[in-house]
Amino acid sequence: MNPSFKAFGSKAILIEWPPQISETILLDILLFKQKIESRFKGFYDLTTAYNSLTIFLQNPITDFDKQVAILKNIYQTPIRLSNLDHYVWQIPVCYDLEFGLDLEFYLKSKNLSLDQLIDLHTKPLYTIHFLGFLPGFPYLGGLPETLNIPRKFNPSLNVPKGSVGIGGKQTGVYTMESPGGWYVIGKTPIPFFDVNLKDPCFLKAGDKIKFFEISKDDFYKISNEIEKQNYLVKMELYHA
Repeated sequence: MNPSFKAFGSKAILIEWPPQISETILLDILLFKQKIESRFKGFYDLTTAYNSLTIFLQNPITDFDKQVAILKNIYQTPIRLSNLDHYVWQIPVCYDLEFGLDLEFYLKSKNLSLDQLIDLHTKPLYTIHFLGFLPGFPYLGGLPETLNIPRKFNPSLNVPKGSVGIGGKQTGVYTMESPGGWYVIGKTPIPFFDVNLKDPCFLKAGDKIKFFEISKDDFYKISNEIEKQNYLVKMELYHA
């Protein structure tokens, strides 16, 4: 691949790949991120997106071409991989009208039955490309084209925590109460972000999510188990 390098203000460098949602691009970004973490000095944060990596520097850039030359050399240098294991997380979702605030409208708009929606939404193995918008909010690749729908023209002011939504070509989980422009089709009892934990979010870019359907009774049962700290999200090592 041949990513491009641009100055992003006076203290950041934006590195961009082709503008598409691709696992090949994701893996290239994650590998380059690991190389930078081990071989590049003078940065305080790295932020990834679907097709970009931004390096936030401690000091203003004085010689952009020199910095780019160093980064290109790092990019092209082989590295022994470490800690690039990824996991499949099993996430329960209740597709009930009580939680699917936009479910009726969505089904009517897409000319789908509830069973068809559940089957289509739970079938894929979704890839987490990056976390953003809200703390721990996973941007996922892999939504079936049949489920694509334009985002709301007028966003909702209060989308409840745990809401599972679809907007454009994406699906995701609102990790806290927030305004939002995606259509809410269900809800998960799983908390994706907890500021009180050493690692507030258990997800990371490159991991996978597999949704599975639960009943409303199961939703409240799992919620109760989580409150008592008796529930663990099922996960397994991902093998490509």
